Amino acid sequence: VQLVESGGGSVQAGGSLKLSCEMSGYTYTSKPCMGWFRQSPGKEREEVARIATGSGNTYYANSVKGRFTISQVDQLSLHMRDLNVNDTGMYYCAATERGCYATATPIDEYKFWGQGTQVTVS
Repeated sequence: VQLVESGGGSVQAGGSLKLSCEMSGYTYTSKPCMGWFRQSPGKEREEVARIATGSGNTYYANSVKGRFTISQVDQLSLHMRDLNVNDTGMYYCAATERGCYATATPIDEYKFWGQGTQVTVS
C-alpha cells in the first residue's frame, strides 16, 4: 500500500490550503479508516481528522473543528481554512487495514503512512 500526499506549502495566517492523499495497492476487503496527522518539531504526532471510508463518519480534533474538512472521493482530502501558526507542521495521511473504531482509533492501527507534506503558516 502506498500513500502519497500533496498540496502543502506556505501560507499566511487566515489563509487556506487543500491537502490531498492518493492511495494505491490497497487490497484488503474492509474499507479502511483514513486519517490526517500532523507533527511539529519537538511534539508528538497528533491526529487532526479521521474518516471512516465505509460510512463517511468523520472526527476532528478540537483544535481544527470548524476549520478543517476531511473528505474521501477517489482520494483523501483535507480542506483547511482560517489557518494559524499552530497549524504549522508536517502533515501525514494514514490508513488502517480495517474500519475505524467506534471511538478513537489507536494510532498503532494505522499501518500505512505517506511521506508527509509540510504546511507552514506565518
